[in-house]
Formats: sequence, structure tokens, C-alpha cells
Amino acid sequence: MADSAPPLPLDPPQHNARRPPAPGRRTSLGQRIRRDKVMLLLALPGLLYFVVFHYVPLLGYMVAFQDYQPYLGYMHSAWSGITNFTAAFSQPAFWSATANTLEIAVIQLVFFFPVPIALALLLNSVVSDRVRRFVQSVVYLPHFIGWVIIVSVFQQILGGAGLLPDLLGSLGLPRYDMMSDPDAFPWLLTLQLVWKDAGWGTIIILAALLNIDRQSYEAAALDGAGPTRRLWHVTLPGLAPVIILLLILNLGQVLSVGFEQILLQRDAVGPGAGEVLDTYVYFHGIRDNDWGVAAAVGLVKAVLGTALVLGANKFAHRLGHEGVYRGADR
Repeated sequence: MADSAPPLPLDPPQHNARRPPAPGRRTSLGQRIRRDKVMLLLALPGLLYFVVFHYVPLLGYMVAFQDYQPYLGYMHSAWSGITNFTAAFSQPAFWSATANTLEIAVIQLVFFFPVPIALALLLNSVVSDRVRRFVQSVVYLPHFIGWVIIVSVFQQILGGAGLLPDLLGSLGLPRYDMMSDPDAFPWLLTLQLVWKDAGWGTIIILAALLNIDRQSYEAAALDGAGPTRRLWHVTLPGLAPVIILLLILNLGQVLSVGFEQILLQRDAVGPGAGEVLDTYVYFHGIRDNDWGVAAAVGLVKAVLGTALVLGANKFAHRLGHEGVYRGADR
């Protein structure tokens, strides 16, 4: 009987081979950097932009705790503690501006936020690509028009000598100047915002609609679901992560309701209805050289906006959605 062949030698252990992390073992920071180095390099220009123009200016919030004098600068201005905060909180104009800001923010959140979603759903239902592209071009156009022009257009239509008051007068009805009505001011701002940015806001929604699996629509249709049931059980659940993400980001800007838009129309309705936190900072802080109060109000806005984003993101996690971010993979 022939001798059996000798066993092949085992390969020497590869000590330098990169091994995947064991299940349940946390991935180190260095491993994640090496794994995602290409994506990190692509994100580097955007990161530098935010660092230079958003994070470095945060140092200016030191003014909120100083008796700031521009000719002395940050380093030599006297520290005043929370004096600027108490000065702002003790002014009735601050609380009036806060109430106006919240009123406008709630109205815009309720009546403007759903409009781009509804408009995107309507555009997505258009069968003809040529008609869809034409409508998209028309509704995108107002986004590139400045607020000065938009306010002028609304003045020519809704102002005291505008088209609508003239039409009402010709019909024997009382003339109505919406541009100078303090009670209608929040609704006027929302109407202008819808006309300007509703079309632009459909871009993200339309992109999200393209990611919904078409087989889900086919399966729902085979099960007898009509257009309405497909909308409720396929389309809206597919859009839910994007809608929640946009809602959380809007909450972070809830106290910023459009400085330029309101500044152009504030005098027509008076400070009682047209003063918001942004215009309060400009008139009572920058224009009157009360830099500390202006910075204090800005810091309050930033803290509240951050708290709203973090709280809404945590609530989205509890509902099972991604939200804005999740913790690092383990």
C-alpha cells in the first residue's frame, strides 16, 4: 500500500491582516475614520464652511455677558454677567416681540409646512413629463425673486391703492388695505412665504417620492387599493422619514421668521404687530448701540432652537424614525 501524501503545511498566521470587528464589539474611532475616509474627504469643504462661518462666530456671544464697547473689543470690554439678559427680559417690547414671533411661527408651521408636500404630490400625479417640468419651472421661479420685489407686488395688489381695494370700491364695498392691517399681518406674511417658497420646498419631497418602491404601488393596486388608499398606505409612509426630518429642522428655525420680509413691512402695521425678535435685535440692539442686549436675545434664540431640535429628534427616535441623526454604530 502506497504511503499517503504528507499533509500540506499550514499557512503562517497573518498578523497584519485587517480583521472585521467581532460581533458586539465597538468600532473604534480610528477604524471608522479609515473605513469612511473617502466620504470624510468629500464632506471636508462643507465642514470647513460651517466651521468658519457658523461655529467661529459663536465666540461673539461673549458680548451677551459684557458691557461691550466696539472700540475696546472682546478682550477689554467689562464683564457684566447676566445684566444684559435681565435688561432684555424686563422690557415689555421684548415680550411683545416674542409673542409676535411665536404667533407668526405657529401659523407658518401649520399653514405653510404642508403646502410643499401637497404641491409635490400633485406634481407627481401629473402624467405628462412636459407639463410637469413646465409647472415646476413656474413654481420654482418666485424663490429667486428678492423680498423687496415681492413686497412691492403685494402692495400693488393688496395695498390701499392696489387692485383689490379698487375692485371692492367699484363694487360698492368698503375698501380694505390688507398691507396695513395689524390683525392680518401674520397671515399676510404666510401668504407671501407660500407664494415665494412653496415650489422650492417641493424639491426634496419629489426626490423622496422617487425612492419609494414602485412594486409597493403595484402590489397595493392588485389588492384593490384605489388612489386614495395608495396615498395613505404607500406614499405617506414612504415620505414620513423625510417629512419628520424637515419638521425637526424647521423647529430649529421657529424663532427666525424672516428678518428682511418683516423689516420691509413693519412700519405699515406698527411695532405692536410687526416687531419680532429679529427686528427687536436690530432696532433695540444694533441701531441703538446696545450690543449686549442684542447678543443676549440672539443667544436665547440659539439655545431655544437647539433645545427644540434635540427634543424633537429624541421624540422621533421614540417613534422609531431616524430623525436628524443617530448615535454612532457600535
